[in-house]
Amino acid sequence: MRAEIKEQLKAGSLDLTSLLELADDDQIIAKMKVVSVLESLPRLGKVKSRRVMDEIGINGNRRLRGLGSHQRAELLARFG
Repeated sequence: MRAEIKEQLKAGSLDLTSLLELADDDQIIAKMKVVSVLESLPRLGKVKSRRVMDEIGINGNRRLRGLGSHQRAELLARFG
């Protein structure tokens, strides 16, 4: 399931906004690490993903369900 989500993100058939909405209801998606989700987005690799997380103040091992409202809003402003 997680691999399918990452492929959909990479292909552009699923966006970050939709994924965060799904994470509110789906425990499997909610347990995905933020860094792996960001790395799956088009044109974002490991370095850029970690840089964005540092700028926003997201811990490297944070999961989607652990994001605060400010962190979510900032991610959506950049990639939503």
